[in-house]
Amino acid sequence: MYEKLLEHASKYNVEVYEKPMVKNVKGLYADNIIWINKNYLKTSADKGSILAEELGHYHTTVGDIIDQSKIANQKQELRARTWAYEQTIPISKIIEAHRLNLRNKYELANHLEVTEPFLEAALQRYRDKYGLSVNYDNYTICFDPLGVIEWFDHKNF
Repeated sequence: MYEKLLEHASKYNVEVYEKPMVKNVKGLYADNIIWINKNYLKTSADKGSILAEELGHYHTTVGDIIDQSKIANQKQELRARTWAYEQTIPISKIIEAHRLNLRNKYELANHLEVTEPFLEAALQRYRDKYGLSVNYDNYTICFDPLGVIEWFDHKNF
């Protein structure tokens, strides 16, 4: 996923750099440049999860939103994260994982090349948006506990 996100960034002329940064900052976006904190980069999934969110800022936020005590900045942060979740873990990918017989969140996170905390946050965002489940094509996706139900059209049997 990290490589695909780098291609996405390049398509929009967003430069991406990995460099050591202060401990509490995983990534930062400003003026078509994304910095990813090298101190957090243990795996490709770590890099991809951080890059996805920073690309979300590129696509959805305006101005300096570092001060998260302001409601407007919190809303922009949520928009950026939602963009990241929907781009990297669309509902169709959860169905794909079901079809591949992936059995748990660990396997799902590995398949999607994201961290487990990023996956958990995405599932929580989907719960906030849709409730405990959502219908998608001929499937019902349950977010808590995570599961997929495939519905068959009895008229075709």
